[in-house]
Amino acid sequence: MRILFLGDVMGRAGRAAITARLPALRADWTLDFIVVNGENASSGAGLTPDHAKAILAAGADCITLGDHAFDQKDMLSFIETEPRIIRPINFSKVAPGKGFRVFTATQGRKVLVAQVLGQVFMKRPFDDPFSAIEGVLKTHALGAAVQAAVVDVHAEATSEKMGMGHWCDGQASLVVGTHTHVPTADAMILKGGTAYLTDAGMCGDYDSVIGMEKMEPLRRFVTGMAKGRFEPAEGEATLSGVFVETDDRTGKALRVAPVRVGGKLMESAP
Repeated sequence: MRILFLGDVMGRAGRAAITARLPALRADWTLDFIVVNGENASSGAGLTPDHAKAILAAGADCITLGDHAFDQKDMLSFIETEPRIIRPINFSKVAPGKGFRVFTATQGRKVLVAQVLGQVFMKRPFDDPFSAIEGVLKTHALGAAVQAAVVDVHAEATSEKMGMGHWCDGQASLVVGTHTHVPTADAMILKGGTAYLTDAGMCGDYDSVIGMEKMEPLRRFVTGMAKGRFEPAEGEATLSGVFVETDDRTGKALRVAPVRVGGKLMESAP
C-alpha cells in the first residue's frame, strides 16, 4: 500500500497548497491512502468544519488534530458527525470524537490511524501516550485486523517521539511526529519493520517563524513583551510530510521517503 502523511496544515497558505496540489499527488504517486494533520489549518489554531471539508474534498482520507483540537469550538460537535477526523487518544476522557479509527483504503484494505499527544514540554499533563497506544495496536494487529497502521505522535520533544517509534516498532507501519513544524532528516525503517520520522514538518510558508509572520515572534524574543497576535504567514507553502510503501501481507514498511513539494524548501519526492 502507498500511504502519504502530511504534517500540520498552517493557515490559509497551507490550505491553499493542499487544495492545489493534493489531487495531483494522489494521481502521480498512485496513493492508496492519505492522512493530513489539520490542527493549525484555521488561523493557525485549530480547524473549522468548513476548512476540514475542504481538506477532505482535496483528497485526504483522514485528518488528525492535536493539542489545539478544539480551539475552534465548532469542532466539538462537528467531530462527532465526521468519522474521518480523529483527535488524540490520550486527550480528556470527556472529549468528543475518537482517538483512532479503522479506515477502508483502495481494494478494501484496512488502515488503522491513531494519534497520541506527548507529555514532555507540553502545556497540559495529558494521559500517558505509551499505554494509550499499546492497547490499540494490540487489538489491531498488522497483517490480520489491518493491512497498515499509522501513528501520529503530536509532541514537542524529539526524544519522546523517538521513544514512541521504538515502542511501536513492529506493531505499526508508520510512526510520524507532528507539532514542531520543522521537517527532520531521519526517515528510516526500524528493526521491527516500522517506518519512522521524528517530524513531518508543516504544510505552510517557511519564510516565517514556524508558520507565523516573523515580526511578532521576533518582538517577543527580543523584548519579552507581546504587542499583537500571532498571524499565519501567507507566502507560498511547502507541503511537507512522508511517504511509506507497505507490504499488505505483514503491514511492515518496505520503503520510506520524506516529502517536500513547493515553496521555499528543497523538493523531495518518493
